Amino acid sequence: MKKGNKYGTHRVIEPKGVLPQPANRLDNNMDEIYDNEILIDVKTLNIDSASFTQIEEQAQGDEKKIAEIMFGIVEKQGKHRNPVTGSGGMLLGVVEKIGSALEGKIDLKVGDKIATLVSLSLTPLRIDKIKEIRKDIDQVDIEGKAILFESGIYAKIPADMPEKLVLSALDVAGAPAQTAKLVKPGDTVLIIGAGGKSGMLCCYEAKKRAGVTGKVIGLCHSEKSTKRLQDLGFCDYVFQADATMPVPILEKIEELTNGEMCDVTINNVNITDTEMTSILCTKDTGVVYFFSMATSFTKAALGAEGVGSDVTMIVGNGYTRGHAEITLALLRESEKLRNIFTELYA
Repeated sequence: MKKGNKYGTHRVIEPKGVLPQPANRLDNNMDEIYDNEILIDVKTLNIDSASFTQIEEQAQGDEKKIAEIMFGIVEKQGKHRNPVTGSGGMLLGVVEKIGSALEGKIDLKVGDKIATLVSLSLTPLRIDKIKEIRKDIDQVDIEGKAILFESGIYAKIPADMPEKLVLSALDVAGAPAQTAKLVKPGDTVLIIGAGGKSGMLCCYEAKKRAGVTGKVIGLCHSEKSTKRLQDLGFCDYVFQADATMPVPILEKIEELTNGEMCDVTINNVNITDTEMTSILCTKDTGVVYFFSMATSFTKAALGAEGVGSDVTMIVGNGYTRGHAEITLALLRESEKLRNIFTELYA
């Protein structure tokens, strides 16, 4: 087997010298693998929410056009990086082959079912057939192959949970894990996009961390997600609003916090133009965590400057040490959370 680079630069076709994520094209020939690669027989792609939303809008909801767009992205790039959002997603598959430099040195064997915890935007991918598109949960069942690099992280699918449930939860594992690090007892926390997949996990974790002296506020987009979050009981207050309209939401948060605003704001939405809502609702000494891949960090930085806000803004790193274990533990810990995830995603 040929010797590969730890970070996968040997798969970069163009431009040379960059890492796989920013590369315009990767080598997705799976006929032979390098000594430090893992070949995966792919079963399901979990497309990043911002990416899938954009693709679905471009295709006007037509599943045949969604498939054409996805085939086109992979054919052009050798990976699934949305050219508009820049984001990817993750995958579920079965280990088919392990390179000679890794064999016996990692906790994987041929036949193991895994979810990759690195983005599709850097993963060499080949799609042979699209079998089913599940628009409501951003998942696409395929026949295809993918490569996991030596530096790539993954999670084995646990025996006590359905595969699709695990995939859905791990896709957003960075959000609740970061919430656990950011929220302290007594904090007032605003979750934007609180009724979605990452939002519900963050609400549960935030309430656990903020405790009885803290307050968790959930902002939802639809009536359905608002009702669902209210029924779950993870938040002290839940309301429905358009997150792209900062002033009305600012006034609502002023009312709910007696003008003190939020210590931590976590943005989980999959649409653009919600940066200023996040910033204005957060006190000067507070933190805004932008988990959303639809965030424009130019808008966030210049917008905060424009309103004289001294908030600390954190880029939504999808990886936090132990994030897979933390997220799956939440589903085991909360029967309500597991039931709703099973109902919606499994």
